[in-house]
Amino acid sequence: MPFAETATANGANIPLLGLGTWDIRGDVCKRIVEQALRLGYRHVDTAQAYENEREVGEGIRKSGLPREQIFLTTKVWYTNLAPADVLRSTRESLVRLKFDYVDLLLVHWPNSAVPLDQTIAAMCKAKRDGMAKHIGISNFTSTLVDHAAQYSTEPIATNQVELHPYLDQSKVIAACKAKGISVTAYSPIVRGKAVGDPVLAKIGRTHKKSEAQICLRFLVQQGIVAIPRTSKIERLTENSEIFDFQLSPAEMIEIRGLAKADGRLVSPSWAPEWDR
Repeated sequence: MPFAETATANGANIPLLGLGTWDIRGDVCKRIVEQALRLGYRHVDTAQAYENEREVGEGIRKSGLPREQIFLTTKVWYTNLAPADVLRSTRESLVRLKFDYVDLLLVHWPNSAVPLDQTIAAMCKAKRDGMAKHIGISNFTSTLVDHAAQYSTEPIATNQVELHPYLDQSKVIAACKAKGISVTAYSPIVRGKAVGDPVLAKIGRTHKKSEAQICLRFLVQQGIVAIPRTSKIERLTENSEIFDFQLSPAEMIEIRGLAKADGRLVSPSWAPEWDR
């Protein structure tokens, strides 16, 4: 049975739980995508930079599910943000995936060397040309969210950002909410660092759930899309078992209290100046 809960934003219905595929390649990638879809996942996230679009497409086809039942995301790399490059590289992504369209096309990282209005105009054209059903952004700060929304002639469906209990992203979440844009969380289980956290473990014992499941529930309960990455079949099942319990308001506050000043995991040299 597919997991039915979705985040609705600017016309897009995005399944709240997806499979992240960063750093998963080859046969492992094909197998994990196929298995995830057989288990009930309906949302798969890839990117040009992951160098696995071919395998993701193959895994989707091997699952036997009709293409229209799957919400597929890919992302345009930050060196491809000049208008002609957005369109060319998106066409190349579709060739690798062997699909006519993606459900969601994201700007993977902002690039201050390319005027944002030009990039957004090209993303809108990709959507109008039928290459993507929806467009969005990733790793955009609250200020950049406002600029993107201002420049876009098409609705922006999501902003995909690093988000987990150790990182306070309330500013960017508020900016997205004000524009009707959903938030998608990558690294939602802190790349495994949540395991053994005493607060998450204590809350987990109350609900008979793991620390990873508590992290994911914390996000989806707020209507935030979570895309945990895993290459292990057993983790796929564990990550999916988050829709049969509720965290109390007090537990939500306790988890929010885990945020730290140095909680960010991902900040490459090309990253924007993050919200403080």
